[in-house]
Amino acid sequence: MAATHTRQPNTTRQNWASGLTVFAAVMLMIGGVLAIFRGVMGIAEDDVFVTTQNYVFQFDLTGWGWLHLSLGIVAVLVSFGLLQNSTWARIVGVGIAAFILIANFLSLPYYPVWSVVMIAIAGFVIWALCVGRGREASAGYESERYERTPHHV
Repeated sequence: MAATHTRQPNTTRQNWASGLTVFAAVMLMIGGVLAIFRGVMGIAEDDVFVTTQNYVFQFDLTGWGWLHLSLGIVAVLVSFGLLQNSTWARIVGVGIAAFILIANFLSLPYYPVWSVVMIAIAGFVIWALCVGRGREASAGYESERYERTPHHV
């Protein structure tokens, strides 16, 4: 006799996993938009940035602006993939958040407050993408756990 299983309601673990993915997507989108703004300011050579003498990682402001602009565009695109719960977006999201974190660390002396905020956002994105599992992975885990549980007739 074949046993039929009804679909189990979402568990707390699945809700947390999907919530963290949405959190990461929204934070990556916000971080991407802020990086786009920062990139535009750098390309326009805005007077917002502080010039620091004798900094080891001294870069051309226009080149730095193009780097932030491209990172921001990729981050926004990846965030749309995260909202669709794509596995590729989780992997690329961790990578792009890491690049945003590194880029903001290197530009810390030029715009310290903005850089610290962006480092924190990127850190939260990496954390959320690494801790939260996708809906498919959580559903697979829960169904395996359900199948291992002894059933009473």
